[in-house]
Amino acid sequence: MSSPHPLNQAVIAQALHDLRNGQLRRCKAMGFGDEELDALKHPALVSVLVNATVSWCSVSINRDVLKRLLSQAQDVEREIARVDRMLRLGASTDMVSRFYGLTHQEIALRRDVLGLPKRKGRHPVLDEAQDTALWQQWKRLTTERNVSLDDDASLLEVAMDLSESMALPLSVVWAAIRNWVDQDLG
Repeated sequence: MSSPHPLNQAVIAQALHDLRNGQLRRCKAMGFGDEELDALKHPALVSVLVNATVSWCSVSINRDVLKRLLSQAQDVEREIARVDRMLRLGASTDMVSRFYGLTHQEIALRRDVLGLPKRKGRHPVLDEAQDTALWQQWKRLTTERNVSLDDDASLLEVAMDLSESMALPLSVVWAAIRNWVDQDLG
C-alpha cells in the first residue's frame, strides 16, 4: 500500500496553520478557492486530502527570489569572515562597530568565540620607521588597486592587507590611514 504524498501533507498543514491565524489571503495565494477552503473545515475531508497517495498540488520555484536569498546568505558569510579577520588583526571595538553596526557586547562575544585575548588599553603608536614603511606600502597598494580615498570599504581592505603583511594592529594602521586621508595626503 502506498503512503500519503508528503507534499500534500505539507500544503494542508500550512493551509490549516494559515487559516487558524487568519491568513486567508495566503491560502488563496497557494491556489485554494472558496470551495476548497470550506472543505478544510471538515476533518473527514482534510483526512482524505492529507492521506491521498497521488499529489494534488505542485511546487513552483521563484528563481529570482531564490537567487536573491542565496546571495544574501553568501553576503552574511562574507561579512562574518570579514569581522573575524578584522578582530584577529587587532581592530578596535569602535572600528568594528562603525563598519558593521555591532554592539560592544556582540564584538566581545565574537572575540571570545575566536579565542582572542582580552586587550586592555590602546595599541602603541607607530615609530617613525614604521610610519614611513606603512605610508610607502599604503601609497603603493592604493595606486595599484586604484582605490578611491572616499571608499571606506576599499580602504579597509587595504588596511587589513597592510596590517597582515606588516604585523601591525589593524586599529593602528586604520588610524594612520584615516589621518592621511583627512589631511588629503592621498
